[in-house]
Amino acid sequence: MSTNYKFHNQEGLYFITFSTVRWIDVFTRRIYKDIIVDSLNYCIANKGLELFAWVIMSNHVHLIARTNDKPLSTIIRDIKRHTSKQLLKAIEENTQESRKDWLLYLFNRAGEYNPNNEYYQFWQQDNHPIELWTNDVMDQKLNYIHDNPVTAGWLDLPEHYLYSSARSYAGEQGLINISLLV
Repeated sequence: MSTNYKFHNQEGLYFITFSTVRWIDVFTRRIYKDIIVDSLNYCIANKGLELFAWVIMSNHVHLIARTNDKPLSTIIRDIKRHTSKQLLKAIEENTQESRKDWLLYLFNRAGEYNPNNEYYQFWQQDNHPIELWTNDVMDQKLNYIHDNPVTAGWLDLPEHYLYSSARSYAGEQGLINISLLV
C-alpha cells in the first residue's frame, strides 16, 4: 500500500481533496453544498478542526486544514460519513431532483462493489492529503483552491463564488469562519 498520501504528521497543515464516486456532479444545488458547509462548521466548533481554505466544486471538495485535537484523518472520515448519509437523504427527499433515480443508482452500484458499505457509497475512499511544508506550497494550494471556480468558468473573480473561502481572503464575510493563512 502506498504511503505517499497519508496523514503522517498529526500537527501538520494539509491540502485535502475528497471526491464523489465516479466524479458524479452532485453539488449543483445549494441544498447539497449547504450540507458540506454545515458539517465543516460543526467540526470547527466541536471537533477541533482548524480550516484555512476550502471550496466546494460540482464533484469534489478541497480543504487546507489541520487539527487541534483529534487526528485529522478521523475528522475527515467523520465528515465524509456524516455528509454521505445527509446527502443521500437529501437526494431521496428532494422532489425537485430530476436526477434522483440516476444518482441513487450510481451510488448504489458503487456501494455494491465495496464490502465496507451496506447500500451506497457516496465519496471515494481516499482523501489525497498533501502536507504543506513551505510557504510557496501553501500559497500555490491556496491559489489553486480559490481559482478552481474561475478555471471551471463559473465566474470571473474567486471572491464572487459563495462556496469558497476566497470571500474571507477578500475581506468579506464567508459561510465558514476560517483562520487566514498569513
